[in-house]
Amino acid sequence: MTLILTVVIVALVFEYINGFHDTANSIATVVSTKVLTPKQAIFLASITNLVGALIGTAVAKTIASGLVDVKWVDSQVLMCALLGAILWNLITWWFGIPSSSSHALIGGLCGATLAAANGNWSSIIWSQPAIDHWYNGKGVLWKVIIPMISSPLLGFAIGFAVMALLYMAFLKLKPSLINMFFGSAQIISAGAMGVMHGTNDAQKTMGIIALTLVVGTKSGVFDNLPNWLTFLRLTEPAPGKGLEIAMWIKIVCAITMAAGTAAGGWRIIKTLGHKMVKLHPINGFAAETSSASVIWLASHFGIPVSTTHVISSSIMGVGAAKRLNAIKWGVVERILWAWFLTIPVSGATAYLIYRLLKMFQ
Repeated sequence: MTLILTVVIVALVFEYINGFHDTANSIATVVSTKVLTPKQAIFLASITNLVGALIGTAVAKTIASGLVDVKWVDSQVLMCALLGAILWNLITWWFGIPSSSSHALIGGLCGATLAAANGNWSSIIWSQPAIDHWYNGKGVLWKVIIPMISSPLLGFAIGFAVMALLYMAFLKLKPSLINMFFGSAQIISAGAMGVMHGTNDAQKTMGIIALTLVVGTKSGVFDNLPNWLTFLRLTEPAPGKGLEIAMWIKIVCAITMAAGTAAGGWRIIKTLGHKMVKLHPINGFAAETSSASVIWLASHFGIPVSTTHVISSSIMGVGAAKRLNAIKWGVVERILWAWFLTIPVSGATAYLIYRLLKMFQ
Protein backbone atom coordinates (compact mmCIF):
# COMPACT_ATOMS: atom_id res chain seq x y z
CA MET A 1 0.00 0.00 0.00
CA THR A 2 2.80 2.41 0.93
CA LEU A 3 4.63 1.77 -2.34
CA ILE A 4 1.46 2.34 -4.39
CA LEU A 5 0.78 5.66 -2.69
CA THR A 6 4.45 6.65 -3.07
CA VAL A 7 4.19 6.06 -6.83
CA VAL A 8 1.08 8.25 -6.97
CA ILE A 9 2.90 11.02 -5.07
CA VAL A 10 5.96 10.77 -7.33
CA ALA A 11 3.62 10.89 -10.35
CA LEU A 12 2.18 14.14 -9.02
CA VAL A 13 5.71 15.47 -8.48
CA PHE A 14 6.36 14.71 -12.15
CA GLU A 15 3.13 16.52 -13.06
CA TYR A 16 4.21 19.55 -11.04
CA ILE A 17 7.63 19.59 -12.70
CA ASN A 18 5.95 19.12 -16.06
CA GLY A 19 3.93 22.25 -15.27
CA PHE A 20 6.90 24.53 -14.67
CA HIS A 21 9.13 22.76 -17.20
CA ASP A 22 6.58 23.16 -20.00
CA THR A 23 5.13 26.53 -18.93
CA ALA A 24 7.21 28.05 -21.71
CA ASN A 25 5.25 26.06 -24.28
CA SER A 26 2.18 28.21 -23.85
CA ILE A 27 3.54 31.54 -22.64
CA ALA A 28 7.05 32.05 -24.07
CA THR A 29 5.78 33.81 -27.19
CA VAL A 30 3.25 36.02 -25.42
CA VAL A 31 5.93 37.12 -22.91
CA SER A 32 8.65 37.70 -25.48
CA THR A 33 6.34 39.87 -27.62
CA LYS A 34 5.49 41.86 -24.43
CA VAL A 35 1.76 41.41 -24.96
CA LEU A 36 1.49 40.16 -21.36
CA THR A 37 3.76 40.54 -18.36
CA PRO A 38 5.30 37.33 -17.02
CA LYS A 39 2.85 37.27 -14.07
CA GLN A 40 -0.15 37.80 -16.34
CA ALA A 41 1.06 35.11 -18.75
CA ILE A 42 1.60 32.59 -15.95
CA PHE A 43 -1.89 33.26 -14.60
CA LEU A 44 -3.36 32.72 -18.08
CA ALA A 45 -1.35 29.53 -18.59
CA SER A 46 -2.33 28.16 -15.16
CA ILE A 47 -6.05 28.63 -15.77
CA THR A 48 -6.00 27.32 -19.35
CA ASN A 49 -3.85 24.31 -18.39
CA LEU A 50 -6.37 23.51 -15.66
CA VAL A 51 -9.27 23.68 -18.11
CA GLY A 52 -7.44 21.63 -20.76
CA ALA A 53 -6.49 18.90 -18.29
CA LEU A 54 -10.16 18.24 -17.58
CA ILE A 55 -11.07 17.79 -21.25
CA GLY A 56 -10.99 14.23 -22.59
CA THR A 57 -8.89 11.20 -21.63
CA ALA A 58 -7.73 9.73 -24.96
CA VAL A 59 -4.04 10.43 -24.29
CA ALA A 60 -4.27 9.07 -20.74
CA LYS A 61 -5.70 5.80 -22.08
CA THR A 62 -2.81 5.48 -24.53
CA ILE A 63 -0.21 5.90 -21.77
CA ALA A 64 -2.05 3.49 -19.46
CA SER A 65 -2.59 0.65 -21.91
CA GLY A 66 -1.07 1.26 -25.33
CA LEU A 67 2.73 1.30 -25.04
CA VAL A 68 3.98 -1.58 -22.86
CA ASP A 69 2.78 -5.05 -21.89
CA VAL A 70 1.05 -4.41 -18.56
CA LYS A 71 1.89 -7.88 -17.24
CA TRP A 72 5.43 -6.60 -16.59
CA VAL A 73 4.28 -3.39 -14.94
CA ASP A 74 4.23 -3.09 -11.17
CA SER A 75 4.70 -0.25 -8.69
CA GLN A 76 8.50 -0.41 -8.89
CA VAL A 77 8.44 -0.17 -12.68
CA LEU A 78 6.23 2.91 -12.54
CA MET A 79 8.38 4.48 -9.82
CA CYS A 80 11.55 3.99 -11.87
CA ALA A 81 9.84 5.31 -15.01
CA LEU A 82 8.85 8.49 -13.21
CA LEU A 83 12.28 8.98 -11.64
CA GLY A 84 13.99 8.60 -15.02
CA ALA A 85 11.65 11.20 -16.53
CA ILE A 86 12.00 13.60 -13.60
CA LEU A 87 15.81 13.50 -13.72
CA TRP A 88 15.88 14.26 -17.45
CA ASN A 89 13.35 17.09 -17.02
CA LEU A 90 15.39 18.70 -14.27
CA ILE A 91 18.64 18.44 -16.26
CA THR A 92 17.16 20.01 -19.39
CA TRP A 93 15.35 22.67 -17.34
CA TRP A 94 18.62 23.61 -15.62
CA PHE A 95 20.32 24.16 -18.96
CA GLY A 96 17.27 25.93 -20.40
CA ILE A 97 16.73 23.35 -23.15
CA PRO A 98 13.08 22.85 -24.18
CA SER A 99 12.93 19.05 -24.20
CA SER A 100 9.80 16.91 -24.06
CA SER A 101 8.32 15.85 -20.70
CA SER A 102 6.03 13.54 -22.66
CA HIS A 103 8.85 11.65 -24.32
CA ALA A 104 10.81 11.56 -21.06
CA LEU A 105 7.89 9.77 -19.42
CA ILE A 106 7.43 7.41 -22.36
CA GLY A 107 11.15 6.64 -22.43
CA GLY A 108 11.16 6.04 -18.69
CA LEU A 109 8.15 3.70 -18.91
CA CYS A 110 9.71 1.67 -21.73
CA GLY A 111 13.13 1.50 -20.04
CA ALA A 112 11.77 0.39 -16.66
CA THR A 113 9.45 -2.18 -18.27
CA LEU A 114 12.35 -3.56 -20.30
CA ALA A 115 14.40 -3.92 -17.11
CA ALA A 116 11.54 -5.74 -15.37
CA ALA A 117 11.26 -8.09 -18.35
CA ASN A 118 15.00 -8.89 -18.13
CA GLY A 119 15.74 -7.27 -21.47
CA ASN A 120 12.86 -8.95 -23.31
CA TRP A 121 12.06 -6.39 -26.02
CA SER A 122 8.64 -7.94 -26.63
CA SER A 123 7.59 -6.32 -23.33
CA ILE A 124 7.30 -3.10 -25.31
CA ILE A 125 4.36 -2.85 -27.70
CA TRP A 126 6.08 -1.77 -30.89
CA SER A 127 3.22 -1.85 -33.35
CA GLN A 128 -0.39 -3.00 -33.37
CA PRO A 129 -2.13 -1.68 -36.51
CA ALA A 130 -5.82 -1.01 -36.02
CA ILE A 131 -8.45 -2.88 -38.00
CA ASP A 132 -10.70 0.13 -38.57
CA HIS A 133 -8.53 3.28 -38.92
CA TRP A 134 -4.75 3.74 -39.08
CA TYR A 135 -4.83 6.37 -36.34
CA ASN A 136 -6.27 3.85 -33.87
CA GLY A 137 -3.13 1.73 -34.04
CA LYS A 138 -1.28 1.06 -30.79
CA GLY A 139 2.33 0.79 -29.82
CA VAL A 140 5.46 2.90 -29.76
CA LEU A 141 5.61 3.12 -33.56
CA TRP A 142 2.08 4.50 -34.05
CA LYS A 143 1.75 6.52 -30.87
CA VAL A 144 5.32 7.81 -30.36
CA ILE A 145 7.81 7.44 -33.22
CA ILE A 146 5.61 8.52 -36.15
CA PRO A 147 4.07 11.46 -34.20
CA MET A 148 7.54 12.44 -32.91
CA ILE A 149 8.63 12.98 -36.51
CA SER A 150 5.39 14.15 -38.09
CA SER A 151 4.13 16.61 -35.45
CA PRO A 152 7.19 18.93 -35.53
CA LEU A 153 7.20 18.81 -39.34
CA LEU A 154 3.50 19.66 -39.35
CA GLY A 155 4.07 22.43 -36.81
CA PHE A 156 6.86 23.91 -38.95
CA ALA A 157 4.80 23.69 -42.16
CA ILE A 158 1.65 25.19 -40.66
CA GLY A 159 3.65 27.90 -38.87
CA PHE A 160 5.38 28.79 -42.14
CA ALA A 161 2.10 28.81 -44.09
CA VAL A 162 0.13 30.83 -41.52
CA MET A 163 2.92 33.39 -41.23
CA ALA A 164 3.24 33.70 -45.01
CA LEU A 165 -0.52 34.25 -45.35
CA LEU A 166 -0.51 36.87 -42.61
CA TYR A 167 2.38 38.70 -44.27
CA MET A 168 0.46 38.83 -47.54
CA ALA A 169 -2.83 39.84 -45.88
CA PHE A 170 -1.38 42.66 -43.78
CA LEU A 171 1.44 43.77 -46.05
CA LYS A 172 0.08 47.28 -46.60
CA LEU A 173 -0.86 48.08 -42.99
CA LYS A 174 1.29 50.11 -40.64
CA PRO A 175 3.41 48.05 -38.20
CA SER A 176 1.83 49.89 -35.26
CA LEU A 177 -1.68 48.80 -36.32
CA ILE A 178 -0.51 45.22 -36.89
CA ASN A 179 1.09 45.09 -33.42
CA MET A 180 -2.04 46.53 -31.82
CA PHE A 181 -4.38 44.03 -33.49
CA PHE A 182 -2.25 40.94 -32.95
CA GLY A 183 -1.39 42.03 -29.43
CA SER A 184 -5.04 41.41 -28.58
CA ALA A 185 -5.37 38.36 -30.84
CA GLN A 186 -2.32 36.76 -29.25
CA ILE A 187 -4.03 36.58 -25.87
CA ILE A 188 -6.64 34.31 -27.46
CA SER A 189 -4.03 32.18 -29.26
CA ALA A 190 -1.92 31.88 -26.08
CA GLY A 191 -5.03 30.79 -24.18
CA ALA A 192 -5.79 28.18 -26.85
CA MET A 193 -2.22 26.92 -26.60
CA GLY A 194 -2.57 26.63 -22.82
CA VAL A 195 -5.78 24.61 -23.13
CA MET A 196 -4.23 22.27 -25.72
CA HIS A 197 -1.15 21.80 -23.53
CA GLY A 198 -3.43 20.71 -20.70
CA THR A 199 -5.38 18.30 -22.91
CA ASN A 200 -2.21 16.46 -23.91
CA ASP A 201 0.44 16.80 -21.20
CA ALA A 202 -1.63 16.54 -18.03
CA GLN A 203 -3.20 13.33 -19.30
CA LYS A 204 0.10 11.46 -19.37
CA THR A 205 0.31 11.50 -15.59
CA MET A 206 -3.36 10.59 -15.36
CA GLY A 207 -2.50 7.45 -17.33
CA ILE A 208 0.40 6.58 -15.00
CA ILE A 209 -1.72 7.03 -11.87
CA ALA A 210 -4.56 4.96 -13.35
CA LEU A 211 -2.09 2.21 -14.28
CA THR A 212 -0.68 2.29 -10.73
CA LEU A 213 -4.14 1.81 -9.23
CA VAL A 214 -4.89 -1.08 -11.61
CA VAL A 215 -1.65 -2.74 -10.45
CA GLY A 216 -2.65 -2.21 -6.81
CA THR A 217 -6.12 -3.62 -7.39
CA LYS A 218 -4.83 -6.70 -9.25
CA SER A 219 -2.23 -7.45 -6.57
CA GLY A 220 -4.81 -7.31 -3.78
CA VAL A 221 -3.28 -4.29 -2.06
CA PHE A 222 -6.67 -2.57 -1.89
CA ASP A 223 -8.69 -5.60 -0.74
CA ASN A 224 -9.08 -4.47 2.88
CA LEU A 225 -9.58 -0.78 2.30
CA PRO A 226 -12.18 1.06 4.40
CA ASN A 227 -15.26 2.16 2.50
CA TRP A 228 -14.16 5.77 2.18
CA LEU A 229 -11.02 4.68 0.25
CA THR A 230 -12.69 2.32 -2.21
CA PHE A 231 -12.34 4.98 -4.91
CA LEU A 232 -8.70 3.85 -5.18
CA ARG A 233 -9.75 0.53 -6.72
CA LEU A 234 -9.49 0.50 -10.51
CA THR A 235 -10.06 -2.64 -12.54
CA GLU A 236 -8.24 -3.57 -15.73
CA PRO A 237 -10.29 -2.86 -18.87
CA ALA A 238 -11.68 -5.61 -21.06
CA PRO A 239 -9.52 -6.64 -24.06
CA GLY A 240 -9.68 -4.00 -26.76
CA LYS A 241 -11.09 -1.38 -24.39
CA GLY A 242 -9.28 1.68 -23.05
CA LEU A 243 -8.80 2.26 -19.33
CA GLU A 244 -11.37 4.65 -17.89
CA ILE A 245 -9.88 7.58 -15.97
CA ALA A 246 -11.72 8.48 -12.76
CA MET A 247 -12.80 12.11 -12.31
CA TRP A 248 -10.81 12.54 -9.10
CA ILE A 249 -7.61 11.60 -10.99
CA LYS A 250 -8.39 14.24 -13.63
CA ILE A 251 -9.01 16.93 -11.01
CA VAL A 252 -5.90 16.17 -8.93
CA CYS A 253 -3.64 16.09 -12.00
CA ALA A 254 -5.19 19.27 -13.41
CA ILE A 255 -4.67 21.21 -10.18
CA THR A 256 -1.10 19.89 -9.78
CA MET A 257 -0.11 20.90 -13.31
CA ALA A 258 -1.68 24.32 -12.83
CA ALA A 259 0.32 24.78 -9.61
CA GLY A 260 3.52 23.80 -11.41
CA THR A 261 2.68 26.20 -14.21
CA ALA A 262 2.24 28.99 -11.67
CA ALA A 263 5.80 28.33 -10.47
CA GLY A 264 7.10 29.44 -13.88
CA GLY A 265 10.00 28.23 -15.98
CA TRP A 266 12.05 31.23 -17.00
CA ARG A 267 15.11 29.38 -18.31
CA ILE A 268 13.13 27.70 -21.09
CA ILE A 269 10.98 30.78 -21.73
CA LYS A 270 14.19 32.67 -22.48
CA THR A 271 15.30 30.04 -25.02
CA LEU A 272 11.98 29.76 -26.85
CA GLY A 273 10.95 33.39 -26.67
CA HIS A 274 14.24 35.22 -27.18
CA LYS A 275 17.17 33.07 -28.24
CA MET A 276 15.71 31.12 -31.17
CA VAL A 277 14.12 33.93 -33.21
CA LYS A 278 13.01 37.50 -32.53
CA LEU A 279 9.21 37.57 -32.25
CA HIS A 280 6.57 40.25 -32.74
CA PRO A 281 2.86 39.83 -31.82
CA ILE A 282 1.96 38.67 -35.34
CA ASN A 283 4.70 36.01 -35.15
CA GLY A 284 3.57 34.88 -31.71
CA PHE A 285 -0.03 34.60 -32.89
CA ALA A 286 1.00 32.50 -35.90
CA ALA A 287 3.19 30.16 -33.82
CA GLU A 288 0.59 29.64 -31.08
CA THR A 289 -2.29 29.11 -33.50
CA SER A 290 -0.28 26.60 -35.53
CA SER A 291 0.92 24.57 -32.56
CA ALA A 292 -2.49 24.61 -30.84
CA SER A 293 -4.03 23.18 -34.02
CA VAL A 294 -1.50 20.33 -34.21
CA ILE A 295 -1.86 19.46 -30.51
CA TRP A 296 -5.67 19.53 -30.74
CA LEU A 297 -5.53 17.04 -33.61
CA ALA A 298 -3.16 14.76 -31.67
CA SER A 299 -5.21 14.90 -28.45
CA HIS A 300 -8.38 14.07 -30.39
CA PHE A 301 -6.80 10.81 -31.58
CA GLY A 302 -5.15 10.00 -28.24
CA ILE A 303 -1.61 10.61 -29.52
CA PRO A 304 0.82 11.79 -26.79
CA VAL A 305 2.80 14.33 -28.80
CA SER A 306 5.37 16.71 -27.37
CA THR A 307 3.98 20.21 -26.97
CA THR A 308 7.60 21.36 -26.68
CA HIS A 309 8.47 19.93 -30.09
CA VAL A 310 5.37 21.38 -31.71
CA ILE A 311 5.67 24.95 -30.41
CA SER A 312 9.43 24.99 -31.05
CA SER A 313 9.00 23.84 -34.65
CA SER A 314 6.11 26.27 -35.16
CA ILE A 315 8.36 29.12 -34.01
CA MET A 316 11.02 27.88 -36.45
CA GLY A 317 8.44 27.84 -39.27
CA VAL A 318 7.30 31.36 -38.42
CA GLY A 319 10.91 32.55 -38.37
CA ALA A 320 11.68 30.82 -41.69
CA ALA A 321 8.70 32.59 -43.31
CA LYS A 322 10.32 35.85 -42.35
CA ARG A 323 13.75 34.82 -43.60
CA LEU A 324 15.92 31.75 -42.99
CA ASN A 325 18.70 33.65 -41.29
CA ALA A 326 16.17 35.02 -38.77
CA ILE A 327 16.50 31.68 -36.98
CA LYS A 328 19.49 31.18 -34.71
CA TRP A 329 20.45 27.73 -35.94
CA GLY A 330 22.99 27.12 -33.17
CA VAL A 331 20.18 27.21 -30.61
CA VAL A 332 18.04 24.99 -32.84
CA GLU A 333 20.85 22.42 -32.98
CA ARG A 334 20.93 22.19 -29.16
CA ILE A 335 17.16 21.70 -29.11
CA LEU A 336 17.28 18.97 -31.75
CA TRP A 337 19.94 17.06 -29.82
CA ALA A 338 17.71 17.18 -26.73
CA TRP A 339 14.77 15.88 -28.80
CA PHE A 340 16.73 12.87 -30.07
CA LEU A 341 18.28 12.06 -26.70
CA THR A 342 15.17 12.35 -24.51
CA ILE A 343 13.65 8.89 -25.00
CA PRO A 344 16.91 6.84 -24.97
CA VAL A 345 18.46 8.75 -22.03
CA SER A 346 15.33 8.75 -19.84
CA GLY A 347 14.77 5.10 -20.79
CA ALA A 348 18.34 4.12 -19.92
CA THR A 349 18.11 6.05 -16.64
CA ALA A 350 14.90 4.27 -15.64
CA TYR A 351 16.42 0.93 -16.67
CA LEU A 352 19.48 1.50 -14.45
CA ILE A 353 17.42 2.72 -11.50
CA TYR A 354 15.29 -0.42 -11.65
CA ARG A 355 18.36 -2.65 -11.82
CA LEU A 356 19.94 -0.85 -8.86
CA LEU A 357 16.78 -1.27 -6.81
CA LYS A 358 16.75 -5.00 -7.51
CA MET A 359 20.41 -5.31 -6.51
CA PHE A 360 19.69 -3.91 -3.03
CA GLN A 361 16.52 -5.90 -2.40
